[in-house]
Amino acid sequence: MERPRYLVIVAAGSGSRMGGEMPKQFLTLGGRAVLQRSIDIFRKAVGGVRILTVLAPSWQAYWRDLCMQHRCYYPQTLVDGGLTRFHSVRNALALVPDEAIVAIHDGARPLLSPELAGRLFQEAETADGVIPCLPVTDTLRCLDMEGETGYGSGRPLPPRSEIYAVQTPQVFDAALLKEAYTLPFEPEFTDDASVVEKYVRQTGAEKRIVYVPGERINIKLTTPDDLRLAEAILASR
Repeated sequence: MERPRYLVIVAAGSGSRMGGEMPKQFLTLGGRAVLQRSIDIFRKAVGGVRILTVLAPSWQAYWRDLCMQHRCYYPQTLVDGGLTRFHSVRNALALVPDEAIVAIHDGARPLLSPELAGRLFQEAETADGVIPCLPVTDTLRCLDMEGETGYGSGRPLPPRSEIYAVQTPQVFDAALLKEAYTLPFEPEFTDDASVVEKYVRQTGAEKRIVYVPGERINIKLTTPDDLRLAEAILASR
């Protein structure tokens, strides 16, 4: 019997680096809200997925109205966002049953392919966690920045061949992820894999966490340049 499948879509941030008063997840991309596009990927790729949309309480009424305007009538449960991304995800996990497979996805990643989304869920049937990632191609430096200039810190870096950029969605056995999120918050918890890996190290639990190839176009919209790039990608499809 197939396990229940859940999507936690994290969209509680203010998106301050995008500029303007509107949070980036509600901006229009190709005629639809960024958040709507992000959710629709999973509705297409993962049959019967149950959607938990994490939003700041002050923006939930706006999202409901936006869904009505665009006829987004799919079932979803709205969850209050927390102080940080960590706390937002933990709030949503309280509504996910232990026997489920759960994906955590950034609401501002609207270009993920349905094929990758479906493949990650499928991989998670036999793994405890599945994380998409890409090798870093740029040369990296450790810098201490002052304004627009910086100087080297002298800290050594691992070889570039060992450095990868991690993406979402990250898909996990729900019981494992919920247990990992009982850890106290730490600033190093910038994604869900970092929480699970800390839990595994502390407990010595034997868990199969696998990293699989992500997608170059699965960008996170953070700045106006990202939004313009996303528009160009959509126009090219």
